[in-house]
Amino acid sequence: MAEELLERHAEAVALFGGLVHAVPEDRWGAPTPCTEWTVRDLVNHVTGENLWVAPLVTDGRTIPEVGDSLAGDLLGEDPAAAWDGAAAAAHRAFAAPGALARTVRLSYGPSRASAYCSELTADVVVHAWDLARGTGADDRLPPGLVEFALKEVMPYADGLAASGMFAAPLDIPPGADAQTRLLALVGRQG
Repeated sequence: MAEELLERHAEAVALFGGLVHAVPEDRWGAPTPCTEWTVRDLVNHVTGENLWVAPLVTDGRTIPEVGDSLAGDLLGEDPAAAWDGAAAAAHRAFAAPGALARTVRLSYGPSRASAYCSELTADVVVHAWDLARGTGADDRLPPGLVEFALKEVMPYADGLAASGMFAAPLDIPPGADAQTRLLALVGRQG
């Protein structure tokens, strides 16, 4: 189970990273399906999410202890390099011996690091679609990652909109494929 989870996490960050490296210079300010974020804002957000992993998982710190040290522009002059560093650090933290069995203290309370890794992996998958849409890239997601993210999101999809981070779920059309179902659950029209 842990090995498969780590593989999915690595696959998701590689997918997102490939899209980051392919962002055309003139698209960093382009809109994304995340209506308040440009492409740069989106990449900054996902980079920040990955930078949180080491302090929470490796160091056992709390969100208040990390504070606003990961706020603001995390991309600097080289967004792709910033992403690469954050993704690698997150994966190292999750892959450390015993790391996935640890308890992390998230904004909604204590959680297993394995659950946190699953949640983050699903989020990176969805944001890869957002990034592809924002940059005009191919937005078809790998089926294995879609299935993984769908299984992760389904149990709490109804509560995502209440968090203020997601749009309300959309109606899933009859016969919809897995990617369309996933996107609808997180309020995105595929």
